[in-house]
Amino acid sequence: MRLADSVALRLRSTEYDRWMHNVASTGYCHNPVRLVGESTTFNGATGEVLAEYASRSEPDGITFTRCGNRRATRCPSCSHEYKGDTWHMIMAGAAGGIKDVPETVTQHPMVFLTLTAPSFGAVHTSASVRRRGTCEHGMPRACQCAHEDGDPRLGDAICADCYDYVGHVAWQYHAPELWRRFTIRLRRELARTLGLTQRAAARMVRVQFAKVAEFQRRGVVHFHAIIRLDGVDPVDSYPAPPVFVTTDDLVTAITAAVSKTRVLAAQLPGEKKPRDLRWGVQFEARPIIRHDGLDGALSDRAVAAYIAKYATKATEDLEPTGGGRDHIKRIKSAVRELADLVDPDGPYGLLHRWDRMLGFRGHFSTKSRRYSVTLGSLRGARRAWRLRTLLKKTLPTDDMATDDVLVIGSWAYAGMGWLTDGDRALATEAANAAREWRSERARDRQPRFTERSTS
Repeated sequence: MRLADSVALRLRSTEYDRWMHNVASTGYCHNPVRLVGESTTFNGATGEVLAEYASRSEPDGITFTRCGNRRATRCPSCSHEYKGDTWHMIMAGAAGGIKDVPETVTQHPMVFLTLTAPSFGAVHTSASVRRRGTCEHGMPRACQCAHEDGDPRLGDAICADCYDYVGHVAWQYHAPELWRRFTIRLRRELARTLGLTQRAAARMVRVQFAKVAEFQRRGVVHFHAIIRLDGVDPVDSYPAPPVFVTTDDLVTAITAAVSKTRVLAAQLPGEKKPRDLRWGVQFEARPIIRHDGLDGALSDRAVAAYIAKYATKATEDLEPTGGGRDHIKRIKSAVRELADLVDPDGPYGLLHRWDRMLGFRGHFSTKSRRYSVTLGSLRGARRAWRLRTLLKKTLPTDDMATDDVLVIGSWAYAGMGWLTDGDRALATEAANAAREWRSERARDRQPRFTERSTS
């Protein structure tokens, strides 16, 4: 069926309004999950049926729900929600005052940390590097091109024959383990900085963090993290550390931990010894201030927004032109070639699963247990809000708590995406209109200043 005919068929349907309501209820998800089944809501104390719902009552007999993909290139709607949740999670731990995290955490030592990967070969950059000469293949040893920000060559290897693609993949594959060992080393270095044993330090101060991974243009991840020091109290969830523990102590411990963290990676086919993997020499640990940043200082809100932004990026963002960069293709090829050579039961046995992620197998967003709220709790709060909304519609005069409600359902997976190309086109158009409307509202909320007469 032609697209125009598919769109017309949906528009003429008597159930179009209900179908469009379902589109809106998914947040205009680009690739929703299709479900079939039913659910019943009971009063948990009396057994009274409060509400019944079945997918067969919906257009096409299907219920849609969000895909939940965090990648902006895959689903702008779900990515926007994920970014918002990440912002609240990060912001709660950085500034307090929300999500049951007290504002007193702003008085704790806190640092914004950026960790990068080492160099695997010269790449094109926007900054001109003063390094002359050529490699054995006749290519410059450093970029002298003065690229603009949008240049598609940024991040590409200057000499693909010299670039260590195998080392790139090996480091990327072990980056999550490198981060884990860094957090362990940080606790040891903090104890050493404070002049305490590790056991004594653990009874006084705890390291809390929230971290996201971001792909650089050269196709390798680096990490952004907020690291905070808390005290130890069996009653208080966010106790202050001892007064003698300062932000300078945290920066000193971080600096030492970065330089000492290493991973001895297993030998790859054709190599004679394990690889000694470390962080890149370029890293930054900057104290976070508790108000809007001035003169280059970092504010808690700016850091939260910055980290949330990169939590929704993916490998697709490395190719904004969509043309397919040879550098990225070479990294993927290196992953696949190594995956074919390694022992399936060995330490690189899962490498074949991560070629689309350029060998990176870690989570893009992680946090320590007591940093702040979890993403799961934020999703749970939304479910509770929807349940309270349902109760208000069903029992407008009753003050029943959500804890007294029992929902029993039976659901089955029926597929992904909208049923037809016409449905997809209508949903996409509705999503664009909703996004434009939200942008207009945001602009209307901005304060307007008028020039006052001085006469």
